[in-house]
Amino acid sequence: MLNEKLIEELEKYNQTHLIDTYNTLENTRKENFANQLDSLEFSLLDKLKVFKENNVSACKGVIEPLQAMQLKDIDESRSEFRKIGLDAIKAGKVGAVLLAGGQGTRLGFDKPKGMFNIGINKQVFIFQRLIENLMDVVKEAGLFIPLMIMTSEKNNEDTVNFFKENNYFGYNKEYIMFFVQKMAPSVDFEGRLLLEDVGRLSLSPNGNGGWYSSLAACGVLDKVKKMGVEWLNVFAVDNVLQRIADPEFIGATIESGCVSGAKVVKKATPDERVGVMCNEDGRPSIVEYYELSDSMRDATDKNGEPAYNYGVILNYLFRISELDKIYNNEMPIHIVEKKIPYIDENGEYVNPTEPNGYKFEELILDMIHMLDSCLPYEVERSREFAPVKNKEGVDSIDTARELLIKNGIEI
Repeated sequence: MLNEKLIEELEKYNQTHLIDTYNTLENTRKENFANQLDSLEFSLLDKLKVFKENNVSACKGVIEPLQAMQLKDIDESRSEFRKIGLDAIKAGKVGAVLLAGGQGTRLGFDKPKGMFNIGINKQVFIFQRLIENLMDVVKEAGLFIPLMIMTSEKNNEDTVNFFKENNYFGYNKEYIMFFVQKMAPSVDFEGRLLLEDVGRLSLSPNGNGGWYSSLAACGVLDKVKKMGVEWLNVFAVDNVLQRIADPEFIGATIESGCVSGAKVVKKATPDERVGVMCNEDGRPSIVEYYELSDSMRDATDKNGEPAYNYGVILNYLFRISELDKIYNNEMPIHIVEKKIPYIDENGEYVNPTEPNGYKFEELILDMIHMLDSCLPYEVERSREFAPVKNKEGVDSIDTARELLIKNGIEI
């Protein structure tokens, strides 16, 4: 049943269409719908109001360049970094978190993106490639590294079953933990909450910045802490060449005294569509490609190199104790225009061809800015950056395959 307080909230936020929907449902569906409505964070709608009034969801401060630890500097200390990193791994202080809550829609694939077959002459799944990369470190260190895999409500069952069917690609299943990402509602341009079915709200994963709160909410974080893990390497599902729990990256971050690290690559072009490391109000941050002004794109450092030259590849290292300090802080909410399928007032399914509403997302880049320090750590893009984002063109299936072959990986 809809309680009086919830009805008041729905009326206050002009969501009475949901009350009308509730009244048309049968008893069982009423209960499920009421539970969904009861879990809503109405504060998101307050943020939407501010966003629409000011046409901004997250304001940037004063942006300045931030230098990365470059390849030439890493080469000079590579063996030292590797020893420090391997010692931490062997001591059980390192875990890995795979962000895999999305579908392969942009690849024309209606399944979890990690299930996509990137192979040409044989089956090579994206999940498989990532596990094989992690296994390189497992073999060197002589022990399995705890791996947490974040799914979503929409792909959790498919993902878990896929790993089971493939015998976890040779990884010890005792060290793999799945957890489901929190969901956020979708609204139309008028701020009305959308339905994905009659009696069911349109929900989507709350952005890659929601990984830590989701990890904590499901109890997996407590398990990881009890295992003695102090550092978490967080990485995205779509980069099939990335090195995971990389001892040199871990060692360099620990040696630097920074509480976080970010793998970066030199930008291919000044206008490449990647976020770049920077300082914002004196703290480490990431500025998105569309936030770079012309003057920032043209700026150079003392060596004549672009000042904003190092793009992030969504491979980060975080010290857990520092994340705990910011855990209860409110994350910035990014409000993004999207094409959102929905059920209209007549109960008809609508699949829009243009953006028709907003989604609410938390982004991992904001976690970097909330922490005191971050080491930008350069890697060779041809060896560690093969994203599978698009069906064709830049960062596509074909470009990823080319890089895999170039690196001697049979596909």
